Amino acid sequence: MINSIVSVNWLHENLDKPDLIILDASFKKKRPNLTTELTEDTIKNARYFDIKKDFSDVSNCFPSAFPSAEQFEKSSQRLGINSSSIIVVFDIDGIYSSPRVWWLFKCMGHKNVAVLDGGYPEWLLHKFPTEKRVVKKVGKGNFKANLSTEFVRRFKDVEANVISKKELLVDVRSEKRFKSLVPEPKEGLRCGTIPNSINLPYTEVLKDGKYKSTEELKELFSECIQEDRPVIFSCGSGITACVVFLASEQLIENSIAVYDGSWTEWGTLVQ
Repeated sequence: MINSIVSVNWLHENLDKPDLIILDASFKKKRPNLTTELTEDTIKNARYFDIKKDFSDVSNCFPSAFPSAEQFEKSSQRLGINSSSIIVVFDIDGIYSSPRVWWLFKCMGHKNVAVLDGGYPEWLLHKFPTEKRVVKKVGKGNFKANLSTEFVRRFKDVEANVISKKELLVDVRSEKRFKSLVPEPKEGLRCGTIPNSINLPYTEVLKDGKYKSTEELKELFSECIQEDRPVIFSCGSGITACVVFLASEQLIENSIAVYDGSWTEWGTLVQ
């Protein structure tokens, strides 16, 4: 079984593994406060994983909404993914959107999936092989989705938790957004926080585009670790919450999950 986070050296050494599939999960458009753009080149043999189009419920009014098992299965098969595939996911920002893909596969029952630590910038730094970004023609895979909602929280779950306080909600947006000191990036979305939540900006678990050491992460998660409650991670739209979910996976013994709709949904529905 592959580790949840792998180095560029590991990927380079295993490029020729027959079951290996590399997924480029970079966003096509610029993200708020991030300046990177989709490049013409990508990691050798990578296939493009379109989170926004093929792996989100586009009928939902909120962005990047969790897809159905049927949609995820069919989209994965079109990428040539099999049930036996070893999947490594990366993005052009180092660590940004790739953990969302890792989390989605985890929710769909596929355990042999990892995030590339440092992503494309780290790959380039080591001068490992790249190629032009093209749409690859691949055979249909046999991937089967086995959906588990264990790692997902919906609006009704979080709404109930505001009263019960059975789970600790950790908001990974920036401190300024958490404290309503700056406008939300999404036009028309109000500022605010979900009641009883605490703040741990996702950038705090990263250093130079890679995950911090286990010792550093333990210190960051000390409050979560001490809590005798399951932990829910929330962000703006369910993307960066997965960054912190992955960082905490081996450190928090209590069950952990992601509030898929996050602040975009909560801030819209609760006025």
